[in-house]
Amino acid sequence: MLHFIVNLRHQTKAYQMKKFSIEFKWAIITTIIFLAWMTLEKQLGFHTEKIKWEPLFNILYIFPLFLLYFLAVREKKIKFYNGTMNWKQGIISAIVISFIIVLFSPIAQFILHEFISPNFLTNTINYTVESKKLSLEEAKEYTTLSSSIWKNISDSLSFGVVIGAIVAYLLKTKTN
Repeated sequence: MLHFIVNLRHQTKAYQMKKFSIEFKWAIITTIIFLAWMTLEKQLGFHTEKIKWEPLFNILYIFPLFLLYFLAVREKKIKFYNGTMNWKQGIISAIVISFIIVLFSPIAQFILHEFISPNFLTNTINYTVESKKLSLEEAKEYTTLSSSIWKNISDSLSFGVVIGAIVAYLLKTKTN
């Protein structure tokens, strides 16, 4: 009997891992695409001479993000729900992706600020002071790796949930 219980428990854990493997995969892909987008921003000069335009350019990331969530939830619908998925199932999948991305966020921000664009925070501070938006002390206090991590966490959750709700609506199985 004990062997049966242990085996059942092991199967349940394996099912739980498989249950969210699609979300895990797409969270990793989304994090990699985020880092690629940040590399593109840097290469196009949005982390240096065009830094004042960086927030506007960064908003364009919503288009690849929408596509990534669409592909992820569509894969969940096809492979996990066998082509039939309601809105609730789709939004749960998107929220799970968002939470996994949040877990990867500190690592992604570290890679961004340490390897991809090590001067980005300094350049942001300098631009903020030069444009007289904040004093040097305020800019240094506001623009830190920690604040970037928290902003990325907030953005990942809010955009993930909103985009996920839209994608889940678009992909839900239509009923007659």
